[in-house]
Amino acid sequence: MFTFIGFFIGQFMNIDTKYHKVTSYLFTQFPQYQQIGAGAYKSGLEGMVALDELMEQPHKRFHSIHVAGTNGKGSVAHLLAAILQRAGYKVGLYTSPHLVDFRERIRINGVMIPQEEVVRFVERFKESLDVLQPSFFEITTAMAFHHFARQRVDIAVIETGLGGRLDSTNVINPVLSIITNIGFDHCTYLGDSLPLIAAEKGGIIKPGVPVVVGERNPNTDEVFIQMARGVKSLLFFAQDYYKVESAIHDEHYQRFYVNENGLIWSEEYLLDLGGDYQRQNLPTVLMGTELLRRMGKIFGRHTLSQNVIKFGLRDAARTTGLRGRWECISQKPKVIVDTAHNAHGLQWVFEQLQRECKGALQGVHHEPSEHTHCRLHIVFGVVAEKDLEPILLLLPQDAHYYFTQPQIHRALNANLLAEQCRSVGIIGEVIPNVAAALTAAKRNAHKDDIIFVGGSTFVVSEVV
Repeated sequence: MFTFIGFFIGQFMNIDTKYHKVTSYLFTQFPQYQQIGAGAYKSGLEGMVALDELMEQPHKRFHSIHVAGTNGKGSVAHLLAAILQRAGYKVGLYTSPHLVDFRERIRINGVMIPQEEVVRFVERFKESLDVLQPSFFEITTAMAFHHFARQRVDIAVIETGLGGRLDSTNVINPVLSIITNIGFDHCTYLGDSLPLIAAEKGGIIKPGVPVVVGERNPNTDEVFIQMARGVKSLLFFAQDYYKVESAIHDEHYQRFYVNENGLIWSEEYLLDLGGDYQRQNLPTVLMGTELLRRMGKIFGRHTLSQNVIKFGLRDAARTTGLRGRWECISQKPKVIVDTAHNAHGLQWVFEQLQRECKGALQGVHHEPSEHTHCRLHIVFGVVAEKDLEPILLLLPQDAHYYFTQPQIHRALNANLLAEQCRSVGIIGEVIPNVAAALTAAKRNAHKDDIIFVGGSTFVVSEVV
């Protein structure tokens, strides 16, 4: 009996050890862009095409949806995956970066790729990887496609990494392309104007494949119109068809009222994602699902009914395992984390934080105390190449700051961050360790205060 149990424990430990060995190999031999920045960036699709051909083009064995954009593409991808899973499809989901475990990037019906599959993939293709020397993102993309094909998913929702035209994921020929929005981020690689960035993101538009653009922008609309026209793709601006009239927050859900196609009544949708910015993502998702619903020849087995869409949205985070989007990780004081990392996304976050802090004590009975208002505490760190100027202008002036840095090569030194913030009148403590900075914030905060942790995905990853 003990020998039998010991054998299986030994097998488990062996797989665990092998998994950590192969992921260490991937992280060190093929550094991540998210970890070291420009040194890991590869322009062009040659490496991905070579990997794809080596694996006999696994992406051709399942349908796919391609999602690009400056912000919101991760949320949109998870929301779509949740709806499709609710409808009964076997759904692959490929996103990046991960927060804690590398396997978060590759999921089927919300379940991360098993350690054994990661080990099997690396062991099988290691010689070719050593010869081809692809980027880390090219390898993870190929692994995702390989896993989805092996497991025979019906459809996979594929999020781009950086850009679109030259992104490793752009070897697929999807049934639907989605571009959430366009803002300034990764300008070194994508261009220093909104039209240039739009042209790069719009590179995922494929001949004859319908495309949804989530948000209208006078600087970029014409770029997408011309690109879609050039390849005879139908283009839909989601905001022309769906408009969020109002939103109500409660303890567990956001309740959105959406006007569809100009009708006089509003449809109600619940989301288990708390960020205000989801009001921008919801019309994109609804437009995408409506187009998918029309594709009867592809999606005839299961119905994307209104109830399926509503239940999929309501349980999206729980269904797909999405974390780090306006996530409350503890109470009294409330600690909120969010992976927004550019001005376009952080503006929504900071405005919501200030509004929640102002309203935190309203209607609540308190014991006699000198603390009669909610104070905002911000644990903040960024990567070194981040364009800080537009972000600094958004930082709430009346918050207590804890400047920190994630434990990655790309992190901006906490002292340099504090120095730049002082230039706009933002003063705070410098605590280079993220966990220590959060501990200090909790120590200083009253139970009715709000603590925010963010500025970078990697700051969030060290506290969730």
